[in-house]
Amino acid sequence: MKQYEYVAVNIDRFFNSESEEHREIIDRYAGMGYRYVGYIPTLITDYGRIKRMDLIFEIDVETE
Repeated sequence: MKQYEYVAVNIDRFFNSESEEHREIIDRYAGMGYRYVGYIPTLITDYGRIKRMDLIFEIDVETE
């Protein structure tokens, strides 16, 4: 069975300060055994710019 974890990330930080926060998050979750599987935009401006997104991670969990 799969379990999913969602981590909200504010996009403004990426472009304004050249943050590598997304890489740190992906590396942290990989270290816990999760696999990065994609993202979902959760806040989009009227002009179509993504302002916030959820990074999605997946891990296999055992079922009894």
